[in-house]
Amino acid sequence: MSLPSRLFICAYLLSALAMARAQTTHAAETNLQQANAAFHAGYAAASNGDLNTARQQFQRAVQLAPQVEEGHSALGGVLYQMGEYAKAIPELETALRLKPGDQAAHENLALAYTQIGDYQKALPIFDRLENQASQPLSADLLASYARALAATQQLPAAIRKTKAAIAAAPQSAALYDQLGSLYAQMQNWQQAQNAFEQALRLDPQLAVAHLHLGIILARENQTVAAVQELTTATQIDPQNATAQLELGKVFAAINQDDNAIPRFQQALTLDPKLIEAANEWAMALQRTGKEEQAIPLFEKVVVAQPQNAIAFTNLGLALVQTGKAKEAVPDYQRAIAINPNDATTHQDLGVAYLQESNIDDAIHQFRAGLELSPESPQLHYNLGLAFKLKDDLPHAITELETAAKLDANSPDPPYTLGILYMQQGRFDDAAAQLRTALERRPENGDGWAILGSVYKQQAKYDEAAAALRKAIEFLPNQPGTHITLASVLQQQGKKQEAAAERKIAADLTRVAVNRQRATFATNTGNLLLQKGQIADAIDRYQDAINSDPTYREAHAQLAAAYERQGRTADAAAERAKAAALQSNRP
Repeated sequence: MSLPSRLFICAYLLSALAMARAQTTHAAETNLQQANAAFHAGYAAASNGDLNTARQQFQRAVQLAPQVEEGHSALGGVLYQMGEYAKAIPELETALRLKPGDQAAHENLALAYTQIGDYQKALPIFDRLENQASQPLSADLLASYARALAATQQLPAAIRKTKAAIAAAPQSAALYDQLGSLYAQMQNWQQAQNAFEQALRLDPQLAVAHLHLGIILARENQTVAAVQELTTATQIDPQNATAQLELGKVFAAINQDDNAIPRFQQALTLDPKLIEAANEWAMALQRTGKEEQAIPLFEKVVVAQPQNAIAFTNLGLALVQTGKAKEAVPDYQRAIAINPNDATTHQDLGVAYLQESNIDDAIHQFRAGLELSPESPQLHYNLGLAFKLKDDLPHAITELETAAKLDANSPDPPYTLGILYMQQGRFDDAAAQLRTALERRPENGDGWAILGSVYKQQAKYDEAAAALRKAIEFLPNQPGTHITLASVLQQQGKKQEAAAERKIAADLTRVAVNRQRATFATNTGNLLLQKGQIADAIDRYQDAINSDPTYREAHAQLAAAYERQGRTADAAAERAKAAALQSNRP
């Protein structure tokens, strides 16, 4: 908010100089004359809006006549108008020591204290100004007074002062925006929305009011309107990092992370210290499967906010998701040190330990989590898995049965129970659990294959064949399932069908072996190519293609090797083959 000049009347300054001159010796006369000229020049520059020149002239005047209060007051006023609040304060304080009754100095000092956040010093001055004023304070002073009150949690008083400011300047959109912000701090959302809407009626281009209204609308789940307001805020003020952040948060809240991510990125670009943007960006990347990109952002967050347990947990999760469980452990431990009563963090740390095959520590963490959240089906399930890995089947089954009771919709506990029951020879129980799991997740091809094997053990060949064919529907390239089905068909006396399944299994096995050979040869070629052994690399790539002509990576790398040999035509041919294989992928 712009403030009117709070300088002085030139004639009043000249009078002060005349008084000072009468009390000086003849030797100081020159200094006073020069100070007088500087005052004239400073006043003229300030009147013309040339604050830099005004500052220089008033500084000169103060140096020449430091005993004249008005010089310090004038210099402080100009420094305030230039936004150099910390430098303005000592000049204004000096002015008031020399002349405690200087109204302009009191006003500027109260405003400057407010600007630097020293509200405890500002408020007594505002109180004095209001109590001693012969007429109401200006809208600018009242608005600043209100901000100081709000900063010291005196919100009702702040609202009264802001309303008084609005009464003095009823066309000020910025004052209505301030009023709305105060209502929002008091969680009076409707009053806040009304004030922001009034601000925008007065000034539709006030970006901050669009921002604040958008935040209120988002809180009220009016997401379409919130997106509109926040988008408008970013269009009017594209350099506003907070507007970009808030718009991204609304997109994230409605599961539009692809739209949210660019907003968070832009917010952090505009303001690298806006840690909330880094955190929101990292979480959005994590949600969209880009954990590797999220890790450095989470690291930035935990450095800036070393007591943010959630950020440490999210960092640990991202590390686990990218196969770096060992690196995740210290971050989870730090999160637990900050907040030891979070069951989810104990669970996540246990999962990290499981990935590191540290089963005993995993069990300890899962049990610690269950002490905090004994009804958590996921913790019971994870503890059951840990016991299973220790071959402690009785304890594993107990935990998995508990998990199944606590979550009647999850397919995981019955699936794992089915496997354990099968290992114990409890085929009826195994089949029942596997059927339950497959009812909840029918696309689980491995589950159908295991159920088919259980039925085979029970000599229920019709059920076994049906389950195995269901498994093949979802996993057609698994040779083992075809082999099991062939065995079942053989038992049913369907020798031709059994032979056909065995042939399919043999073909799939051959394809798998050939792909394995091609992959190995291609990886060897890549190492040779990195060493500059181009001819040897080409041999390996050709070996890979001979093993599996459909392996796209071998064609692409062979093209790169030919390119380095200058064989551009051969390179183009291999690139075309690689592109054709890529386009033929389902």
